[in-house]
Amino acid sequence: MTSGDERPLQPLTGPIDAVIRVPGSKSLTNRALITAALADGTSELTGVLFADDTEAMLDALARLGVDLRIDRVRNVVQVQGLAGRVPEGPVSLDARLSGTTARFLAPLLALGAGPYVLDGSEPLRARPMGDVLDALRSLGASITDLAQPGHLPVQIGGGGAGEAGIRGGEARLRADVSSQFTSALLLSAPALAGGLTIRLDGLVVSRPYLELTIAVMDAFGVTVERPDDDTYVVPPAIYRAARYAIEPDASAASYFFAAPTIAGGRVRVEGLGADAIQGDMALLEVLAQMGATVERGEAWTEVRCDGELHGVAVDLADFSDTAQTLAAVAVFAATPTTIDGIGFIRRKETDRIAAVATELARTGILVDELADGLRVHPGTPAPATIRTYDDHRMAMSFALLGLRAPGIVIAEPGCVAKTFPTFWEVYDSLRTGGNGVDRTSVNPSMRVIAIDGPAGSGKSTVARALAEALDLDYLDTGAMYRSVAFAALRRGVDIDETDAVAHVAREFELRMEPGGVVKVDGVDATIEIRGPEITRAVSVVAANPGVREEMRSRQREWATRHGGGVMEGRDIGTVVFPDATLKVYLDASPEVRAERRSQEVTDLSYETVAADIARRDAFDQGREHDPLRTADDAVTIDTSNLSVDQIVAKVLDELGARDA
Repeated sequence: MTSGDERPLQPLTGPIDAVIRVPGSKSLTNRALITAALADGTSELTGVLFADDTEAMLDALARLGVDLRIDRVRNVVQVQGLAGRVPEGPVSLDARLSGTTARFLAPLLALGAGPYVLDGSEPLRARPMGDVLDALRSLGASITDLAQPGHLPVQIGGGGAGEAGIRGGEARLRADVSSQFTSALLLSAPALAGGLTIRLDGLVVSRPYLELTIAVMDAFGVTVERPDDDTYVVPPAIYRAARYAIEPDASAASYFFAAPTIAGGRVRVEGLGADAIQGDMALLEVLAQMGATVERGEAWTEVRCDGELHGVAVDLADFSDTAQTLAAVAVFAATPTTIDGIGFIRRKETDRIAAVATELARTGILVDELADGLRVHPGTPAPATIRTYDDHRMAMSFALLGLRAPGIVIAEPGCVAKTFPTFWEVYDSLRTGGNGVDRTSVNPSMRVIAIDGPAGSGKSTVARALAEALDLDYLDTGAMYRSVAFAALRRGVDIDETDAVAHVAREFELRMEPGGVVKVDGVDATIEIRGPEITRAVSVVAANPGVREEMRSRQREWATRHGGGVMEGRDIGTVVFPDATLKVYLDASPEVRAERRSQEVTDLSYETVAADIARRDAFDQGREHDPLRTADDAVTIDTSNLSVDQIVAKVLDELGARDA
């Protein structure tokens, strides 16, 4: 998770070599939740995405009375279905920013007597709902506009007709605005006593999403008939409870499929193979046309690129969520790229055509804004702060520019939580590929002093003094790991539950304020994180690979934001900043280190502290991920018989010699 209003990005210095996994599909998650809620019996959904859009759906279903058992650690949700019967209101539901939640819920609510109030945040209120609402009215639903006609908020049911829900029949829908309207009607159609026939008018956009909807319905036992391309016939039926595996999100994967076309090298995405059913996988064909090599196995897809990219002309009507991704790739092609067929994305979270044109122009890239798309001319992006318009796809697609172009800053980076809360963590993993070698290009003007060493070697005291002497900021990385332990224990999470603790590390809020004040989720934890309970837990927490990955990301972000600084820990010079201005490894005899610690922790005997020091040394040096070791080019200082001033003087002398 990324906090703060801006996220500066550092380009890579070499090609990518990474194997990654993205979270579950938002589209499949919300479709499966609706079908499972209407099914008869208990369904189990695996691979569930937990993000703002899906949390909105989960919360709405729970408020309606659907029994949900949620396991966020294992990404599993068990749903006790309603067997097609929606409980009466009054109930008020908040779809937040989620278009799929609002649109999929409207027909489901029309099945019940109401009254139900369906609303959302201001950006969602601006998005069109009229087509699905008008279709429901044509089927007999009682719907009252509570503000602007055709938009949220609305009241569904409770109109005094004396009949619970709509019965079905035939509905007509425009097909050129959003496939979500058609999917919404399809998902609830089996619960209509008379079934439903849907006839589409005009050019169908995003047709693969309709196929996705039909595939989910089929998995829960309902078959949709297709007498012709623009007609869908759904018989009355009750969904059958099922165990349904949600595949990784192809839209989320698109950014990582695109990454090697920009930075070179290869990226393999696990879990999305040759049998993936999501339409956004079609982006792979476009990347291959541009010059990338694409290979798909049974449970993985790999993109490689080591040569020149060529511009293309492509209609993205069927996989428009990848338009912004392709626009970012097009910047680095040898010839212009034309993207058309996507005029309808002007009515998404923002006007995505205008937003992409505006932000690329901000970096100096020439873009022709077309009525139905974009023409992107190749160029070298200049440093710029990218506005994201509270649109998750703007943040994630423009982050691709930062893999190669220096000076790219993403404003409001937290908006990725709408569909991909761990995006920045996965993005940062492109720099290591899982092998611990950071491929970040360190800004030459950014001065990082990395101090590593075992417990009791004097790291914290020396680092603070050195930061003051150099007029640099100081980051207590030990406090960061202690804060994760504090947050986990405060939430009742067992520190031995690796995945659960890593989840806490990604999600909790950490503020490190002047004077050493540490706030965890808004609570002042400055004193408590130094207590014996946290001290006992922190070694286990700090050895958690998921925690270390998240903390590395936050440490790099901190250094970038502060223009460098003095950082101490156990992997600062070896993993976090292998290109640091200066690496220092402090050590001292075990006896001296134990004596120092016993003076700090007055309620424990010297023997107890000495035993703990020995245990931590063995643990830190023997752990599988990021073991404590001396960087090859580090300056090693034995602090056993030196004062803090003497140690700082040695470090300053070394810096002076290097600067000379």
